[in-house]
This record gives sequence, C-alpha cells and structure tokens, in this order.
Amino acid sequence: QVQLVESGGGLVQPGGSLTLSCAASGSIFSIGAMSWYRQAPGKERELVAVVTSGGGTNYAESVKGRFTISRDNAKKANYLQMNDLKPEDTAVYYCYAGLTTTRERNVWRAYWGQGTQVTVSS
Repeated sequence: QVQLVESGGGLVQPGGSLTLSCAASGSIFSIGAMSWYRQAPGKERELVAVVTSGGGTNYAESVKGRFTISRDNAKKANYLQMNDLKPEDTAVYYCYAGLTTTRERNVWRAYWGQGTQVTVSS
C-alpha cells in the first residue's frame, strides 16, 4: 500500500514561513516528479511547485521567489519551504507524485496525499 503523507501545515501570520513535508511509504520502486498543489475554498486545485527526479524545479508565478521545493530521494520525501506568506496562500496543500511499485516496476501511477491546511492570517 503506497501512501503520501504530508505534514507541516498550520496557522501563520502574513510574512511568516512554513515548511511542508511529504513522505512516501510502501513498496515503492521508483519515484518520478513530485509536486505540491493547493486548493483554496471555492477555487480549483492549482499547481504550486514541481521537482523532477533529477532535481529540476518549476513554480507557479504567484509563488516564485517565495517558495522553494526540494527532495531527498533516499528518504523518499520532498519539502516545500514557504517564505513571506500572504493571506492568498491560504489553502489545503496536497502532495502529488508519480511512482512505480516493486510489483509493477514499469507501470507509473499517480498518488495524492490527504492534504494539509495552511492558513495565513493575522
């Protein structure tokens, strides 16, 4: 059973920082790109940041210069460092990854975490 588990969300004041973590567990053979999405109330889910298996990164325009995504392949984890947070960053943040399992080494499947709430408010 493969799982992605997020942690690190919470309440922070504008201008503050948070670091989100996403750890993959289960019978994983390989992990491709790992991403963070977010969904605010009444809005569609949007891509925030992505890190490839080789470490390449890409960001939504709204978070460039403030957020940094990274990964630790040995730990099967990725991290989203969020600085200078704004009220409009308030959302549920979801980890997303494409990966293969030890049972199906050539079949790539997408997995989502359960989400973690980030609230930016004074």
